[in-house]
Amino acid sequence: MIAMQYSFTLPADYDMSIIDRDRDKGRLLDGFPNLGFKAYLRARKGEFGSRENLYAPFYLWQTPEGVSDFLCGPGFEALTGAFGWPQVKTWIVWQAEISPDIAAAKFATCDILQTEPYAPLIDLRGANSAEADADMATGALASVSGFEPTTWTRIRFKLWREVPEIGEHTQAYHVGHLSLPRP
Repeated sequence: MIAMQYSFTLPADYDMSIIDRDRDKGRLLDGFPNLGFKAYLRARKGEFGSRENLYAPFYLWQTPEGVSDFLCGPGFEALTGAFGWPQVKTWIVWQAEISPDIAAAKFATCDILQTEPYAPLIDLRGANSAEADADMATGALASVSGFEPTTWTRIRFKLWREVPEIGEHTQAYHVGHLSLPRP
């Protein structure tokens, strides 16, 4: 599996209700081949400690073909035509836990962590897997952890039904729509 996120920083005076209204377009990715889920995420400046207005969708892909088909497709082309070409971050998934109630997600949290040089990756992977299990036990509807070996970053992404406790370095979001595989 591959986790993927890109982000658009929007002007401080940007009408974020435009992003909220555009969530209807999110249904276009419902059932997209090889998609585990796509969370349409937005953060308003000043809310949850966010320093910026953001549109920052998060994807969990089942296969690399899903990523490629999406990035080469007309939806991403239209998005980049409107907002510019973002840096698309990807992580190899270590652990992905998904509740059958994932569709109830209203909030998301994301931590991107720097990995210390020569850190024991097997130990980090084990710890992240244990944390994903603990997240699910404390109410997360999804918990994804992974790593990226070019910049040596790790990701901890979670979906929640209620506003969770938000750490100092955690980016929190509202979930506008959640695209899921077809049953």
